[in-house]
Amino acid sequence: MYNASKIIPGLIIFLILMTFPFWSNIGRAAYERPELKLPEFEKECIEDGVWMRLQHMTLLDDWRDLAVRDGVRLYTNQAGKQFDMSLTMTCMSSQCHANKDEFCDQCHDALAVSPYCWDCHVVPSVGGE
Repeated sequence: MYNASKIIPGLIIFLILMTFPFWSNIGRAAYERPELKLPEFEKECIEDGVWMRLQHMTLLDDWRDLAVRDGVRLYTNQAGKQFDMSLTMTCMSSQCHANKDEFCDQCHDALAVSPYCWDCHVVPSVGGE
């Protein structure tokens, strides 16, 4: 190869520099799950807790589309129980996740996520005040 004595070390240096962020963080935890204040009175959520952690934004997007665009107002969960499709009246009611700071914001801040829910919805007051 022509100029192999310059190209090969250059490629090695390039690969080291490009992969440095990955191998320098091996073994370091990038995310710690926050301790959430869960509902005191309700023992079950709309769906299973693991499912909700993974799919809640998809669920809320689907609810928005069904309720606002199609006029469907009842959600039937996997167990067959029905709930009103309402962020503030179902999920954030006084008996469930009423305190946005203690529930929603802890996870969203830890993951550096800025949901746009509150562009349209009014943030519920703590304790229904």
